[in-house]
Amino acid sequence: MESDPQQPVTSSAGQRLAAGQVIDGFHLEEHLHQGGMAHLWRVTRVDAAPGEAAAPLIMKVPRIKGGDDPATIVGFEVEQMIMPTLSGVHVPKFVAKGDFTRQPYIVMEHIPGTSLRARFDAAPLPLDEVIEIGSRVATALHDLHRQHVVHLDVKPSNIMFRPSGEAVLVDFGLSRHDRLPDLLDEEFELPMGTGPYMSPEQVQFVRNDPRSDLFALGVLMYHLATGERPFGNPNTVRGLRQRLYREPVPPRVLRPEIPPWMQEIILRCLAVQPADRHQTAAQLAFDLQNPTQVKLTERGERTQKKAGGLTTLKRWFSAVGSEPVTIVSAAEQTERSPIIAAAVDVAGATPALLEAVRHTAQRLLQTEPGARLACLAVMKTNRIATDDLMEADGSSKHVNLLVKLKHWAHPLQKALEPQQRELQAGRITYHVLEAPDAASAIVDYARKNQVDHVVMGARSSGGLRRYLGSVSAEVVAQCDCTVTVVRAASED
Repeated sequence: MESDPQQPVTSSAGQRLAAGQVIDGFHLEEHLHQGGMAHLWRVTRVDAAPGEAAAPLIMKVPRIKGGDDPATIVGFEVEQMIMPTLSGVHVPKFVAKGDFTRQPYIVMEHIPGTSLRARFDAAPLPLDEVIEIGSRVATALHDLHRQHVVHLDVKPSNIMFRPSGEAVLVDFGLSRHDRLPDLLDEEFELPMGTGPYMSPEQVQFVRNDPRSDLFALGVLMYHLATGERPFGNPNTVRGLRQRLYREPVPPRVLRPEIPPWMQEIILRCLAVQPADRHQTAAQLAFDLQNPTQVKLTERGERTQKKAGGLTTLKRWFSAVGSEPVTIVSAAEQTERSPIIAAAVDVAGATPALLEAVRHTAQRLLQTEPGARLACLAVMKTNRIATDDLMEADGSSKHVNLLVKLKHWAHPLQKALEPQQRELQAGRITYHVLEAPDAASAIVDYARKNQVDHVVMGARSSGGLRRYLGSVSAEVVAQCDCTVTVVRAASED
């Protein structure tokens, strides 16, 4: 419940806070909200430079009753440690913090608008909106995980959106940073999180796996798509442990118009074992943005309400006493599961160069077992004139290029370990991009899909290359990620 903004508020240090006060150079303008753990104030800098005066700021002050709330104290200390280490559009910009010996607070950028919580009252939402929300939140989570942080409390009230559209993650009081002490793990013996969104491994006291945030996002998408929570709202450890052996009702049972590929993604997020989920948030965002490339299994088509009693009993016995598989760190998990894009000129490159690019892509797939490979071909179109999209024989240029791309990549599928081919069938996807400029199309694709590594061939030497320039050189100059340019030995 929000308190009356006109009434004074007692701070954690016992000080009565009221609009008009100044704390460490920050003027309290308005009391905005009282949550279960903290008060939020709109503040301004007293000594702000002219360019800073208009910057909207918010001060977060912990809400502690009588000083006997250790979880709130420790959680606020965690947030004070983590927030200064974060950067980028997907988190509020950190400004300042206050010590517990005087007045604890965090001052940060004020994100306008309300949290995602407001949209849950309207659930189920249009499916296009659910997909868009899931993709934007997954993109934000990937950025967070690359900064060594697992959020561990992904829920609607902790997600906001900038006017420009990017998802912003807030409230890091339960989070875990790879390179900082985990105070919550050191001081408490119960699972920490919000009941409906906690992953099975969180229930088992694992706090450093970024795939826990993907489970929470799966719960969020399930709720937005169906209007119901997949695991209810448990408030006991016994209730939380049921997600280790009970399957949720398939979303398509509750809402038949949900497509199989979308159910496939949501139920994959809700897998008990982290290894059975997407290995990074970027891979989840990739699938949401490329639904035709989602590899369907039986869970995508599932319409049975729940597993039989015998199956559930077997899962219960398996879960009893099971130990979760732990990982080294959030950043390592993200780094060893990259998205690789192989940009291939299947229509114009020499056989030797095509083989060299394929060999490099194969080596990367074998080196990184969690990697995803997106095979790209660019179909050049005119900037102004109407394009002829058909070949002389009446066949589609786009389809023909896609067939050539799949033929080029076929040896890569065969190179996967035989016992892993079916499991990893979705690791390799195929995309024909239509654009007037090949380099720009590759760069835009890499940015949109959070590609970590682009592999491509170099144009052969000669007067044409000197006159036109090199697509690979443009990609190297413009791309934000690693780019490997491959040249066939016979072309040196």
